[in-house]
Amino acid sequence: MNQLIVNIKNLHFSYHKTKQDIENLELKIPKGSIYGFLGPNGSGKSTTIRLMLGLLKKNSGTVVLFGQTFNSKTRLQILNRVGALIENPSLYDHLDAVDHLRIAANYRQNIAFTRIDEVLEIVKLTQAKNKKIKEYSLGMKQRLGLAISLLSNPELIILDEPTNGLDPKGIIEMRTLIKDLNKKYGTTIFISSHLLSEIEKTCTHVGIIRDGKMLYQDTVAGLKESQGTNLKIAIEVDKPTEALSVLKNLKMEHSALLDDLLQIEVKNKEEITAVIDILRAERINVYQVSIKNDLEELFLSLTEN
Repeated sequence: MNQLIVNIKNLHFSYHKTKQDIENLELKIPKGSIYGFLGPNGSGKSTTIRLMLGLLKKNSGTVVLFGQTFNSKTRLQILNRVGALIENPSLYDHLDAVDHLRIAANYRQNIAFTRIDEVLEIVKLTQAKNKKIKEYSLGMKQRLGLAISLLSNPELIILDEPTNGLDPKGIIEMRTLIKDLNKKYGTTIFISSHLLSEIEKTCTHVGIIRDGKMLYQDTVAGLKESQGTNLKIAIEVDKPTEALSVLKNLKMEHSALLDDLLQIEVKNKEEITAVIDILRAERINVYQVSIKNDLEELFLSLTEN
């Protein structure tokens, strides 16, 4: 996965002369990856996408997609290989899914109408293809928007906050759909989001941006490894002070109490079982054990001033 679908270098952009909205940004999206573009609201994610698609004119820097420099001569050729769902799709309540896809197909070159049934099957809307959009849930509308972006069978799909506003069921459906697109068709997918949990569950690579600057860019696995190999555990017991004393006597490092929860570090999950056995041998009841998410702490440390 060394070939880069997107390679952006030294990107600069300003809406106003007094402030740099995108500053010296580098973005590298490997072919076949699911790349999560992560950052707080207002960090420059949507602006970067618009610069990538030529919807905004950059001040300086280079944007290379599929090995071609993006400019006025290559723009149409490149964009024919890209699908995008930016925020919520614009849909007409009185039309059905097939109507929308036929209209979209007419605006594109060399798309057979048989492709409409194919993309409806991909996004799991075949059974609802003749329903009016006013009968669609928000999740169904998002999937239809994705179907429209898939019409030209793009090599790269750009999704801006694809789970924004969705209920838990809709979020899971979108997550599954994204993974299936990547696995079955080899589609490279770029997801802009402010939700760390979704990036962690969905993506292979991640870039973290704040105030228009790239703070971190690597694989999700590399991000986890950067936090060390130990697991941070929170344990709920009936006698927290006594339990802490037991662990201190065993010279367990990094053991503490926080909000009446034991906080410890272990090398692996097997050590969790050993700790529980020790506590129960001391007649301390264990009610709950949870593994803390270090990625949340890293994300907050990078994105908060």
